[in-house]
Amino acid sequence: MNCPWHWGPYGAAFGEFLSTSASVLHCTEGQTPLGDSNAGEEEENIIKTSRNTHAKATTQTAAAASRSLLIWTTARSETMGEAELLSTPHNIQIGEVTCDSFHVAWEMTPEDAARVTHYFIDLSRKEGGEQNRFKHRDVPTKLVAKAVPLPMAVRGHWFLSPRTEYCVAVQTAIRQPDGDYQVSEWSQVVEFCTGDYAMDHLQQLLGKAQGVAGRMLRFSAFYRNQHPEYFQYVRTQCGGAMLPSIKDNSGSHGSPINGKLCGVFLSCNTEFDTGLPPKDSPYGPLRFHISASHLLNSNTHLYFADFYCMYTAYHYVVLVVAPVGSEGDHFCSGRMPLLDLTANPFLIYVPGPEPTFCHASDVILEVLYTEPLALDQGTLVQISGHHQLMSLSTANAKKDPSCKVCNISVGR
Repeated sequence: MNCPWHWGPYGAAFGEFLSTSASVLHCTEGQTPLGDSNAGEEEENIIKTSRNTHAKATTQTAAAASRSLLIWTTARSETMGEAELLSTPHNIQIGEVTCDSFHVAWEMTPEDAARVTHYFIDLSRKEGGEQNRFKHRDVPTKLVAKAVPLPMAVRGHWFLSPRTEYCVAVQTAIRQPDGDYQVSEWSQVVEFCTGDYAMDHLQQLLGKAQGVAGRMLRFSAFYRNQHPEYFQYVRTQCGGAMLPSIKDNSGSHGSPINGKLCGVFLSCNTEFDTGLPPKDSPYGPLRFHISASHLLNSNTHLYFADFYCMYTAYHYVVLVVAPVGSEGDHFCSGRMPLLDLTANPFLIYVPGPEPTFCHASDVILEVLYTEPLALDQGTLVQISGHHQLMSLSTANAKKDPSCKVCNISVGR
């Protein structure tokens, strides 16, 4: 056998054992190693003595060879085991996070980097503010990817949700000829949060909303319904002006205005048959009216912010109205699609001696005005209908994730 590493320093003893054993096996019954069948009694005694000595020597040689082989096998196994161990990935880094993707990198030894063939990435949502605990830490449970130069882009492997906290851990592996994997230990768990919808995602939502906006109806005033206590507070504590407040988390989870942009919410939808605002409201029995010309004019920018529904047949479109150059305008610029105020499918201002205003008929518009509105700029009236329609309230309402009309593939 032409394998020097296989025999090592114990080859001589093991070779002697094989040679001697072969010699004994060739001595059949009634024969001697000398090959003389007519030997005398003295020769027979010599042969018997020789055989006993030979057998004893063979046994001793075989035992020595077995011990040598056992020592070599143990040493060889330990050496191979040490060589195959992979270091645990460390210093996990998450970067370039969007609403539906991220980049991940980590550190490992140069020796491991040269022989690793696959990465295992385990990712799950962070639950209850506690660190994620993996059910199966010694086997790949999520993503198996071929080894690529780091950082590795993770996109499309999971349906990641915007503004969601996740936990991630990584493991390196070497694919064996039998299809199994030699794996490292799991790295430490690292947490990160996905981002808001980017401009291209909002453009997708905008395209969907345009398809269901419907024809345009004229209107003349924006309005806001609230309870008497609200307006009393505005008069006594806010100097008579409705002040911008932070946008809640209703609608699409990835909308960039949720929890970030301040404004005063207004409505402008009218009844199809009367051309007037609806008689009912889920927000309160008092209604503040303000002329549309106070908000929509040549010094106003209009932005598209969201499109959603609440498990209902009708849909909501959220628009932001901001005076040009205002803080709200700066926030929206570059984050959300800017609409042409004179030509868009949702809310139109037509300038002239007597400007006209129109709104989409088949969606409910929620208009966020980014500046304070003084009560003395409009009028306050009591609505004639009921105001207990709380099912129509959109306060912190969650978007229907199963609706095919208003959802895009990157999340809800």
